[in-house]
Amino acid sequence: MALPSLHAQESTTLVQPNVEIFAGAELHHRDLFYGDVYELLVNLTPGVKWNMGRQWKLAAQAIVPIYNDFGDRYKKVRLNMAVLSKEWDWRGRQFLKVSGGLFGQERYGLDVKWMYPVNRWLALDAQIGWTGFCSMAVDWECSEMKRFTGLVGMNFYLNKVNTEFRLHGGRYLYEDYGVVVEAFRHFKHCSFGLYAQYSDHGHENGGFKVVMMIPPYKRKARKVQVRPASNFRLTYNIQGQPYALKMYTTDPEENEREGHFSRQRLQWGANRMTPDFSIKKGGSER
Repeated sequence: MALPSLHAQESTTLVQPNVEIFAGAELHHRDLFYGDVYELLVNLTPGVKWNMGRQWKLAAQAIVPIYNDFGDRYKKVRLNMAVLSKEWDWRGRQFLKVSGGLFGQERYGLDVKWMYPVNRWLALDAQIGWTGFCSMAVDWECSEMKRFTGLVGMNFYLNKVNTEFRLHGGRYLYEDYGVVVEAFRHFKHCSFGLYAQYSDHGHENGGFKVVMMIPPYKRKARKVQVRPASNFRLTYNIQGQPYALKMYTTDPEENEREGHFSRQRLQWGANRMTPDFSIKKGGSER
């Protein structure tokens, strides 16, 4: 079945402001077999996004440590992400996003994402990256851009029950090769997923993921908007592998529920559900 032509979202869809200022938090935890039972790292993650028009976006995020058991490397306030990105789509049939700058996982460089919705239930996608190491945790540390990553995959979506299956494989951030299978059930404002993976470095592993969209879900249309971070993500890894099948992020609020492309343009998968955020009635709607 062919995809319907793309139209603007209904008037209840969130009108994207020019500048968004937001803040969230991240929690890191590791169990130990000696000394303390566990160690915690809690950071605030303030950020800003500037929607420049014509699908250009500039995004930045900082890390502000609040509680730290992880050591001196994690105690400094620092810039975590600064990315310029541009999206294209061709009549709603193919989507492309190119990003450059400082990414998550202490990487910098160039990234390209592509997606092709074949029909209502099948979509193909790919990602390639050319990056180097860059960290401001202790001092300015930077390497040449010599690392290449590349993923290809397919996504299956059962629209009646909002359930998604994903299969991806390729070369990951720490030069390991592997494959990941994921199953997500999307509920109102929340997505829950299970995953299994195999790599030549980490071998078998698995776990679960939870993506919770953070209220308020109704917002006023403003040119400058101050808000909480859009979501909170939790990933549980059975074996606690820190390096197997890892990838950087190119958006401070990147998550598996919303994907990489504008929902106003890409009407596939969870983007066809009722939007998590909408214009508040009685506000300056436009």
